[in-house]
Amino acid sequence: MSGFDAPYVPGWDCHGLPIELNVEKKKGKVGHKIDANSFRAECRKYADTQVNKQKQDFQRLGILGDWDNPYLTKDFGYEANIVRALGKIVENNHISKGYKPVHWCTECGSALAEAEVEYKDKKSDAIDVKFTLIDNTLFGVDKPVSIVIWTTTPWTLPANEAVALHSELDYVLVDTGNEYLLLAQALAENALSRYDIQGATIGEKTFSGSEIEGLKVQHPFYDKQVPVILGEHVTIEAGTGAVHTAPAHGQEDYAVGLQYDLPVECPVDSRGVFFEDTELLAGQFIFKANASVIEILENTNTLVKYEPLQHSYPHCWRHKAPVIFRATPQWFVSMQQNGLRDAVNREILKVDWIPDWGKKRIELMVGNRPDWCILGSVFGVCR
Repeated sequence: MSGFDAPYVPGWDCHGLPIELNVEKKKGKVGHKIDANSFRAECRKYADTQVNKQKQDFQRLGILGDWDNPYLTKDFGYEANIVRALGKIVENNHISKGYKPVHWCTECGSALAEAEVEYKDKKSDAIDVKFTLIDNTLFGVDKPVSIVIWTTTPWTLPANEAVALHSELDYVLVDTGNEYLLLAQALAENALSRYDIQGATIGEKTFSGSEIEGLKVQHPFYDKQVPVILGEHVTIEAGTGAVHTAPAHGQEDYAVGLQYDLPVECPVDSRGVFFEDTELLAGQFIFKANASVIEILENTNTLVKYEPLQHSYPHCWRHKAPVIFRATPQWFVSMQQNGLRDAVNREILKVDWIPDWGKKRIELMVGNRPDWCILGSVFGVCR
């Protein structure tokens, strides 16, 4: 920028949940003690107050800038430009509406962008659960055969629509006496040591995930059957080599569910409470419902193992509360629709990168960039 006038223009982001949450503390939630229009007006006033305070602090610190002409995202001219930009994105057919799982904070009652999620340790309920095969003819045995899944989110089991295996993994039957458990061969010994099952024997014959695909299993506590499917996200890093699949509560579950046309049924409301028509768990908060799910599994003799697990888990950066994946209708800027990702990559080639490694870094970022959720479920919060 040598030879150019490049003044520092200060600016403030005047939209977002932090403002709304602070106004709620004083005025209450919209629809209770205040209407939507009055609430927005209060948010504007609160933003003005905070901007003026921060501007004075910066000036007292001696920071040089064009303080008389800052940019404020709440200015009507700025908002008009946002609408123009959004109109251009719509015109270029990059906007899509989808019912898909997104990070959801039950405290905010809103979807969260990736940047609004932080990870910290959390104690979860890890369980191994039996899904009994309806037809065990493939295995040539005369006792029941159950696929065992491992999950750290028991509350998602009501939304289960399938059990996923890996096409190239080998699976074995473990004879426990009264039944057979189907486990990934690479994880069978480790799983049995966790289960503390005495006298169990691991069969020598192996079955690939591809051979088992399409068979039906019984849901552990609902009167329904779900299919065995294949997914590349299934690994042998932990668990059993079989993954409980709830398309409404996981991005990988959702993606593999699209391939098999699985239903996306979300039984949880915006507060993290099971809907009143949710069998056995109606009205319960999801994390508290884990205990109920475990009790139900014990009563149906489908719980193989329960143990607490300390692990890294996503949290809301505002409330520090655990977040969930929850399928909701959302508007997205689609990276694939109408070739947006390819168009961005072409623009990258037109730039001279200093240093050179910057080009590779931005290419990786664009290549891994998911669709951008642009509208939260709150009043006037565009991301």
